[in-house]
Amino acid sequence: MAKEIITTIFSKDIIMAPDGDLTRRIYEKSRFGELNGKKFYYSSVEALYLLEEGKMEILDGKGDCLNFDKFVKKAKKSDPRLLVRYLVYKEMRKRGYIVKTALKFGADFRVYDRGVKPGEDHAKWVLFCVNEKEHSTWYEFSSKNRVAHSTKKNLLIGVTDDEGDVTFYQIAWIRP
Repeated sequence: MAKEIITTIFSKDIIMAPDGDLTRRIYEKSRFGELNGKKFYYSSVEALYLLEEGKMEILDGKGDCLNFDKFVKKAKKSDPRLLVRYLVYKEMRKRGYIVKTALKFGADFRVYDRGVKPGEDHAKWVLFCVNEKEHSTWYEFSSKNRVAHSTKKNLLIGVTDDEGDVTFYQIAWIRP
């Protein structure tokens, strides 16, 4: 049996595929992409993950197939933090979580507990991605904590290192 692959078009920072049996099946099973009208739209990290897993091919506006490195090079123009975000995303997906963008929360991702799908319940965590060499002020840290608290989610920080490993820290408010 031939491997089923989603064919997407990457144009002007948008990754999209027509609505079809395969895109719907993958969405229903693992919540990759977002259906809008008659097309599925994918975030750059979702597309990169599916590309690396061999479940997606990405065509540029000229119809040329982009490999992992070419896609990263093009996508980093609009998302310079793509690789840090991707490493964190990939690790969460490998651990069985559904991870969606969280731009409206001012965070990198929202993360759903295992077995929970978006639309069935709310995300458990708001996730921020950082590299171990980045520096944050207490004000920036406090801001992240406030975002999590105001959205009634737990704060999760994914820290990447130079070897591509990710360490997660969950931060919680306490009342002494």
